[in-house]
Amino acid sequence: MASRYVRVKTAQGQIHYGLLQLSRSVQVLDAPPWLKGQPTDLELPPDSYQILAPCSPSKIIAVGKNYSDHAAEMGGSVPEEPLLFFKPPTAVIPTGGAIRYPQQSERVDYEGELALVIGEHCTQCSPEEAQGKIWGYTIANDVTARDLQKRDNQWARAKGFDTFCPLGPWIVRELSPAAQLQTFVNDSDRPVQSDRIDRMVFSPDFIVSYISQIMTLIPGDVILTGTPEGVGPLQIGDRVRIEIEGIGSLENTVVIGY
Repeated sequence: MASRYVRVKTAQGQIHYGLLQLSRSVQVLDAPPWLKGQPTDLELPPDSYQILAPCSPSKIIAVGKNYSDHAAEMGGSVPEEPLLFFKPPTAVIPTGGAIRYPQQSERVDYEGELALVIGEHCTQCSPEEAQGKIWGYTIANDVTARDLQKRDNQWARAKGFDTFCPLGPWIVRELSPAAQLQTFVNDSDRPVQSDRIDRMVFSPDFIVSYISQIMTLIPGDVILTGTPEGVGPLQIGDRVRIEIEGIGSLENTVVIGY
């Protein structure tokens, strides 16, 4: 099994990066792993910590309409260049966290996505250079207030509510280009989304390079690479689980917001 890099909080409130062991204990690192964090002598027992989102990004950049079938279901075509938007760091929650359904919205959708975690400063990078800037991979849910997205001329409100970026549960270093992404709602064993990540239009290397021509990416930043066909609404009380082969699963419950 691939190494799983986590970020956790102890009962005393201390936050650590670490390596998750098969026993579910955590081998604590002395720094974030993309900043050359090394194992320490501290090991946290399985029931002594809470899993957090696996990183704390300075920014989250997302790509819209990066799967042809999803672009079609949204009533459009794939843009000629990556369509970028931001989600604020305050939207991030971990696996197990609650997605709050905002009172401003009457339709909130799930969007399962592969997320990239940047490991080095990246500016004006070629696609070949960009590959070396991607430190690892995790899972994201680009939760979207669909009615507000259609109403507003830009997407900051629809994409930016607190809790609208579940992220995790951990980061892996390697991932098969043909890994399957699937989204499940509640107890159904039939996925509402199912596609291979290599079917995205703009590849991770290209996306990172493209963004680096606009803004500097710094270690710990997160890029959401787009969602496949099958997005749909969530209701209060729903549980949404996103799985990516080779990573694991990200699961969150929807609750009443404010």
